[in-house]
Amino acid sequence: MSLPSYAHGASPVPLLGETIGTNLRRTVEQFGERDALVVRHQNFRATYCELWELVERAARGLISRGVKTGDRMGIWAPNRFEWVVLQYATARIGAILVNINPAYKAIELEYALNKSGVALLCLARGFRQTDYLAILSEVRDRCPALRAALVIDNDWNALLADADSVSEEQFAGVEGKLQFDDPVNIQYTSGTTGFPKGATLSHHNILNNAFFTAEGLGYTERDRVCVPVPFYHCFGMVLGNLACTTHGACIVVPAESFDPLAVLETVQQERCTSLYGVPTMFIAELNHPRFGEFDLSSLRTGITAGAPCPIEVMKQIQTRMHMREITNVCGMTETSPASTQTGRDDPLEKRVATVGRPFPHAEIKIIDPVTGAIVPRGVPGEQCTRGYMVMLGYWEDPDATARAIDSTGWMHTGDLAIMDDEGYVSIVGRLKDVIIRGGENVYPREVEEFLHTIPGVAEAQVIGVPCPKYGEEVMAWVRLRVGETLTGDDLFAACHGRIATYKIPRHWKFVDTFPMTVTGKVQKFRMRELATAELRGASA
Repeated sequence: MSLPSYAHGASPVPLLGETIGTNLRRTVEQFGERDALVVRHQNFRATYCELWELVERAARGLISRGVKTGDRMGIWAPNRFEWVVLQYATARIGAILVNINPAYKAIELEYALNKSGVALLCLARGFRQTDYLAILSEVRDRCPALRAALVIDNDWNALLADADSVSEEQFAGVEGKLQFDDPVNIQYTSGTTGFPKGATLSHHNILNNAFFTAEGLGYTERDRVCVPVPFYHCFGMVLGNLACTTHGACIVVPAESFDPLAVLETVQQERCTSLYGVPTMFIAELNHPRFGEFDLSSLRTGITAGAPCPIEVMKQIQTRMHMREITNVCGMTETSPASTQTGRDDPLEKRVATVGRPFPHAEIKIIDPVTGAIVPRGVPGEQCTRGYMVMLGYWEDPDATARAIDSTGWMHTGDLAIMDDEGYVSIVGRLKDVIIRGGENVYPREVEEFLHTIPGVAEAQVIGVPCPKYGEEVMAWVRLRVGETLTGDDLFAACHGRIATYKIPRHWKFVDTFPMTVTGKVQKFRMRELATAELRGASA
């Protein structure tokens, strides 16, 4: 009889029972003179002692401006050193940092501010072509909880100066009352599946998730971690910033937003040992026309996360980018975010074809999405996660929380996964992404993996679209390599006889880009909307 699809990440290393501020203090005591933060596009460098001093002054400045424990403070900015300072400053006074997507427009900003009750908004003047000040002016009268706004570009020095009006004793009194189960962060889900909800995370949630991520990567104070992913998302602020500071490693920020050339330049100049990204970022770096000019030999490890990484891409990361110890991490905002990770010394097959085994102190089970019963190993089902990393809930949304976390504490992820006999998990798709074509289940990930093996294909995404005959039909969106001229007929011929006929895409769409969130996740729900409208228009 096959084992059930359940595994527990047993660990001899205990969970950290402390706040983020307490953890940072210990790192500063150990590694105070080592680099803590390098932000290349701002020419900013700080040791741990210097970062600690900045964090304390910002924290006292926030207190002077009326920010209290439990208040929500929004941050709306691309990656910059002030973002990192405010992340730790809010944690040290017990304010709840509300991460606001840099790509938000007026309606989305208004929703996030009102839903979470932001009292103080710290914002950049703008990002790319978006004028944040104009957008804020448009919505501010409709945000009754918003007491004040602080424009980082204009008011940063004034905030630090305000620290003088708050004594060290007053600050220590505030910090000393904090508990590690207190909420410290609200993150709005990235929108790959629709309307965002505010996942509420505690010190205990994200500090431990960061710590065990760093343990899995083998971080020490000698590591320098290139973080090109946005801070507003768990990947950047937890697996990036917090993971570094739990182990005394250096956070290295290449640009305010993702730029493949800036990443390559930064890795070489700062001798980074670790690099993060979603698969589309690694693809952009590998395909950059100047890739061969850069010495990336300092790299040894890193993380690919946010979306399944095609096997061929993973192999190139390991070889061409020297990241022999690259790890896959999988999870979601609601699980702080990581729940599985591959090991740095796992066999190549496991590191390219799975997202690893359960995190230390985490439980994973795979269930039948209809009956809720645990399925045997090797059988696909919905992945559920339980443990310290599961969020406190969706902010002021008990109904959505109850739909996501069941009565026994399991977070239902919506991921379709398979667990093998050794406890490794492979993601085969999303529950909402499974294509049911004439009664046959087609898993987009499987088709995408095959399409990535076809010469000339740079990237492929597979979705289901309505079909009167079969209910759904398979469609592939394909981005070709520069100079390639493949057609749908060419790709069909490459598939024929190599994968089952019902899995071969019936529709092909050639694109230069895909609809994406700011974190680089492909929005398949948006692809389905666009494709369905186009197909209906073509048949009209």
